Order: sequence, then C-alpha cells, then structure tokens
Amino acid sequence: MIKSVLFIPFQFILFFIPYCFAEQGVSSTKIKLGMSNALTGPASQLGNELKAGSMVYFNKINQKGGIHGRKVELISLDDGYEPVKTIANTHQLIAKQVFALFGYVGTPTSHAILSILKQKNILFLMPFTGADFLRTPVKSNIFNLRASYQQEAKLQLEYLIKQKGYKNIALVIQADEFGLAAEKFFLRYLKDYKLSPVVTSRYRRNSDDISKVLSTIKQQSVDAVIFVGTYQPLAKLINSGHEQGVTPFYTTLSFISSSDLYSRLKHKSRVMVSEVMPEPANCSWKVCYQFMADMKKAGIAHPNRVQLEGYLNAFIFTQVAKKCQVMLTKTCFIQEFERFSLKKEILPVRYSSESHQGLQQLYMSLSQSALLEEN
Repeated sequence: MIKSVLFIPFQFILFFIPYCFAEQGVSSTKIKLGMSNALTGPASQLGNELKAGSMVYFNKINQKGGIHGRKVELISLDDGYEPVKTIANTHQLIAKQVFALFGYVGTPTSHAILSILKQKNILFLMPFTGADFLRTPVKSNIFNLRASYQQEAKLQLEYLIKQKGYKNIALVIQADEFGLAAEKFFLRYLKDYKLSPVVTSRYRRNSDDISKVLSTIKQQSVDAVIFVGTYQPLAKLINSGHEQGVTPFYTTLSFISSSDLYSRLKHKSRVMVSEVMPEPANCSWKVCYQFMADMKKAGIAHPNRVQLEGYLNAFIFTQVAKKCQVMLTKTCFIQEFERFSLKKEILPVRYSSESHQGLQQLYMSLSQSALLEEN
C-alpha cells in the first residue's frame, strides 16, 4: 500500500513536468520561433535564401518528430529591409509568444529593435549581420554565428593594400546603420596603413540610384572601390561604370550575397567579396555534406552561401535546444549555448560566456576577371 501511494504522485509529477515549467513559445508539441526579414524588395533574395536554408533543416527535423517531440514552427514576416516594418513585425512576433527571434536580416533592421530586445529580454539568435553592436559588449540574450564586419574590413584592406598594392581607395556607403557600422572599421584599418579614402560617397538604402556615386568616382583617380550595401545597387554601379569607362577593383562585404551579385554582372569586372561561409560545394565540414544532400532532396540544385548560413542557423539552434532535453527554458538554452562547441571536422563552432559569436572563419570569393588577374 505504501509503495503505491509513493508511486502515483511520482507518475503525476513526471507527467506534469513539462507544464509546470512552461516557457513562452514552448509547448508539449511545439517550439515557436519568429523571423522578420526581407522577403520582398531589393534585398529579397537574402531573406528568402536565408529562410529557405533554415526551413530545409527544420522540415527534416520535424519529419523525424521534432526536438524531443516538439516540432519547430517558424513564423516568418516580411519587413522589406525597412526598420520601421521590422519594429512592427517584432512586436507582432512577441505578441505571438515566440520562444526566440531568429534569422533576422540586416544591420539597420537589427539596430532598430535593440531597445525592444533589451526591454523584453527576448532571445535574438543568429541574425544575418556582422554589426559590432550585437557582439560587444556581450549581451546574454543575443547570439551570432557569422564573423563580424570588423574582421571582414581587415581582410579586405589587407588584400587591397598588401596583395594588390592599391592606395587610392574610395568608399561607397549605404546611408544608414549598416554603412556606419562597417565604415568605422574601414577607416580604422586604412589609418593603420596611413591612408584615408580618396572619396566617400553615400546612397540611400533600398535604392539603386547610384548616378551621383558614379559621377563622384569618375572625378577621382580611384584604384579600388569598397562598397557597403546590397547586391542590386552594386551590380548597377559596376555595370554602369564599365559602360562609362570606370573600371576599378571592387570589394564588398558578405552581406552582398556573392552569387546574387555575380549573376547580375554584364561585363568582365574585377570583384572580391569577403565571405563568412565557405563555398558549399567545396566545403569539407561534415555538416556541409549533410546540407548539400538535404538541399538536393528539397529540389535546390545549386545551393549558395546564404542558404548554407540559414541551414547552419537552424542546425545550431536544434543542437543547443536538444541539450536542454524536455526542459527547454530560456535559462537552460542560454547556459547550453554558452558552452556549445563541435568537433572541427563537423563544424568549427565555439561559444562561451565571453564570446557569443560562434564562427571566426573568413574566405574570399573572386569574380572570373579577378581570378584571371591573380594568375
């Protein structure tokens, strides 16, 4: 009799553990994540490709029963790469009781919701930006995957100055927080070489009107142009410049999406993109083999770096969430994230309480004309 009295309450407690410790966005069958990014507009390729990569992985996990029986629901809203819409979407996602904000795209959009992130203390996971304000100082609720714009800026200038020997360098900057976040590092590292931009020109976000930019560059003797912005205006600048006899060497940040940029170039142009993801087809990480196979099953024949980043975002979220077992809470998730790492051959990712950026790797992709110049 005593044995049964003790056993029944234990069964009762075991059954109700998931409900006693219920966390926002987590039920016995579901984990809700919220995503706001550009699904329409000039930067829509970035949002759609990042989302596609994440969904391929989450769909696979859900088909296998989810994370400890919980399927991942990704609620995706379109902000068109406009901060005002990002703010509205973020409030809407929080109202929907999501566990975390996941896979946002852009520096100005992320900057616009900083006060919300602080006030609500909601998890903000693996945004598609290298902005330093999301990295230093470390914030307990923000985790990044990709290398920073500071790291990319240093790589670009080492390449342009040390390897190519260029000194007359122009800056073309998107006139918003993205431009400011990257520009300060280019200026810092130019100063290390005792250089400054021969000209700095700015253009408006979500616009491809670069006529004034091109006119300004034409008036200077420019060896190279460092471009901070999105793929459409850069493609137009390169194409229009070529048609007007302006053919400097161009470098740009990983945010550009090199595959989307190169597909829009009409002429032989010299371009280097600093990358934070390897070329998927040439990647030797075990997770890359998995990515290529899963994308093929999903009907995506030629996956790119942006899709890989989205896939890795989902992969890492899943691995960290699994470590909390059935007790997925924000506290447990943060604790597990801050000690999460994998073997280098799988994915060389490492987090700690001192660093919420998982990857440090940098790569370069060169246009065909730039490659020929190297050889």
